[in-house]
Amino acid sequence: MTSESAQYLALIDNHLGSDYARMLRGPGGAMTHPFIVPGSAQYEDELWDWDSWLSNVALRQILARHGDAAALEKVRPHERGCVLNFLDHGGMDGWMDSDFLWTRGPAKPSRLYEANMHKPCLAQHAAFLVAADGGDAEWLRPRFYFLQTFLNNYRNHHRHPCGLYFWQNDECIGTDNDPCTYYRPPRSSGSFFLNALMSKELEAMVYLCRQLDLGKVGAHFASDARALRAAIHEHCWDERDGYFYSVDLNLRSLEAPATFGLHQGAPRSWPCLIQRIGTWSGFLALWAGLATPEQAARIVAEHYRNTRTFNAPFGVRTLSRLEKMYDLRASGNPSSWLGPVWGISNYMTWLGLVNYGFREEAGELAEKTIRLFGRDLERFGVLHEYYQPDNGEPILNPGFQNWNYLVLSMAEWLQGREPAVEWGMPPTSIQI
Repeated sequence: MTSESAQYLALIDNHLGSDYARMLRGPGGAMTHPFIVPGSAQYEDELWDWDSWLSNVALRQILARHGDAAALEKVRPHERGCVLNFLDHGGMDGWMDSDFLWTRGPAKPSRLYEANMHKPCLAQHAAFLVAADGGDAEWLRPRFYFLQTFLNNYRNHHRHPCGLYFWQNDECIGTDNDPCTYYRPPRSSGSFFLNALMSKELEAMVYLCRQLDLGKVGAHFASDARALRAAIHEHCWDERDGYFYSVDLNLRSLEAPATFGLHQGAPRSWPCLIQRIGTWSGFLALWAGLATPEQAARIVAEHYRNTRTFNAPFGVRTLSRLEKMYDLRASGNPSSWLGPVWGISNYMTWLGLVNYGFREEAGELAEKTIRLFGRDLERFGVLHEYYQPDNGEPILNPGFQNWNYLVLSMAEWLQGREPAVEWGMPPTSIQI
């Protein structure tokens, strides 16, 4: 670690170590359980899906550095509450909203099988907590049925015949204006971001089933996980570019007309078309352990290291600079993923690099992220939601805490210690 990074890390560590309590909320309103909020004024009473999960991972790292047994016991109900508040609103239909306010519960749509829902990270969040607490999953058992119906909903209503999962539309997809999904027809986006999350989600369900002595149930989810992994390799990997892409599912039906028609002598044999749009989500192949070693080497050499596309002085551009849609203007609804650097995309790319043994690249990205956040705190006293890639200037939303706190896990690894990371990640004890 450079001396500059060490100075910035001390500033980050001091700020986040005293600030995390602002993320904790008590029960009330629509929330039966205490929970974790993203932490800025814009989201101070809201429970979000992948935000609460990854903020929780960061919280465990903060407690490892600054807390004690008493602090952990105080926080544990808030951690579990993030999962249980969602499951309390579960049902036989499997619907699970992606977020809801303290003052109101989830807003169930009238056509719930045609709307996006909670991203596939709820089982991962639960598995992270179960594993961190020595394998105890009994707190989950009374509501575990609704975790199963949640994933059954995805399997039965959000999965294409080719085996990939799709977004129903472009709302509440996490990476708001990803061009692979944004303003595209319904059910047309076989998003790689979604499928990478789902791959880990199914694996997490297998683990939870094992902890609850429901191995035969887990076998079904294990089968789904294997099928998805095969579909991802068949349809998302592009040998030409050496990258994993989202796919276009918006193809005309193969059903033959009543009478002979054009094309029927040789109808298409492909179920989808690859979308060669350079989004950062291709790096999630390393985060989710989906890439072979050979594929990972190409992804890093041809894409991560490429300064013309993704590699920037302050981290990973969320959209390749060579894409025509590349745009760094501020946008709050949708939040912009058209090129700005986010703390979460830096972190997930970093963890993928660590998992596959790319130590030099992981160290470089960790230092970039420390410098990005350290400069922000030094100048403005707060962190922001996303940043300009080349000069690190903040673009939007001062006071954004959330998954930005994961920089402490990156720093922990950089200092040769075992960091707090998500459930099911490969060993991260590789020293740099």
